[in-house]
Amino acid sequence: MTGFVPPPYPYERLDALARLADSLPGGIVDCSIGTPCDPVPDVARIAASGALTAANGYPPSAGSPALRDAAAAWIRRRFNVSLDGAHVGACVGTKEFVASLPHLLRLRTPARDTVLYPAVAYPTYEMGATLAGCRAAAVPLDAEWHLDLDAIDEADAERALVLWVNEPGNPTSSVADRDFFARVAAWARRRGIVVASDECYVEFAPAAHTILTAGTAGVLAVHSVSKRSNLAGMRVGFYAGDPDLVSYLVETRKHAGLMAPTPVQAAAAAALGDDAHVDEQRARYAERRALVRAALSEHLLVHDGGEASFYLWLRATDGADDGWEIAARLAQHAGLLVAPGDLYGAAGADHVRLALVQPRDRLELALDRMARSLA
Repeated sequence: MTGFVPPPYPYERLDALARLADSLPGGIVDCSIGTPCDPVPDVARIAASGALTAANGYPPSAGSPALRDAAAAWIRRRFNVSLDGAHVGACVGTKEFVASLPHLLRLRTPARDTVLYPAVAYPTYEMGATLAGCRAAAVPLDAEWHLDLDAIDEADAERALVLWVNEPGNPTSSVADRDFFARVAAWARRRGIVVASDECYVEFAPAAHTILTAGTAGVLAVHSVSKRSNLAGMRVGFYAGDPDLVSYLVETRKHAGLMAPTPVQAAAAAALGDDAHVDEQRARYAERRALVRAALSEHLLVHDGGEASFYLWLRATDGADDGWEIAARLAQHAGLLVAPGDLYGAAGADHVRLALVQPRDRLELALDRMARSLA
């Protein structure tokens, strides 16, 4: 009997296109993965450096009181939702949390075995189900890239441990409103399903909304400083919400040794307490979004996702190209590497995702090369 064989990591499928893009004069402009290129904010750098002398002991797995309180304060400030720091838990970057949550929830509720997740989504939702030995059931999206709750099979709902929500959406940039979150929470509560709401891109949405506005019972909001504060290399985030769920996860995760390093926790706490650097980052992404969206529209590539400013979700206006063909065209003519949409699910196969993580001068280089090549 053959055991689990991990599939190729999705972005490794781009290696040939990366070599093609890098062959152009000036080299590759890599917008395939959302790796921030902008500076680490001073407030986080100083806090991390100052905490090094306290790094001789083990950090708290749950998160330091300073980090948990800073996260709760940020939630109050950003969403007008009151939450105690005890109802927050730290994680070693939210990808780790996404991958590990189904396993821990199944230990808690072994009678259920299904993970519901958006049909066009971050691949780790599905992989987390696989790693937990669970069934992964994709939920169709509506015309605006939000979960279509009415399309969920009741047989899947009866078996569901967790429903993943991702708003603002990766890769689609969808932006849900307060009413959407209220509907999701009510739907899940009637069926005894945990809602895990991945809200990591909320700082780059035109309006800030969270599942927590629908109350904390049965829900978790998942957040990160990777994108808002350019701290992806520090690997730290947090989850917050239902007191019983948070307590269970905090206690379970202690046994697994899941803990963010002391300087990293200090940096995250400081970053969550500072909004000025986020305002600057939000302006950077908005500027890049306007530049690239306008330029690519001249080459019959349009964004038909939502208004969050971290990604563009592009398709060809004539509908003739699939995502890999679009990606090949951009690599060949612009030296621009993007992610074909089928990396996020079959329903995204006619799109590509462009992460607006390169500085303006690099984006201008790619757009100029494309304009010259296709003139």
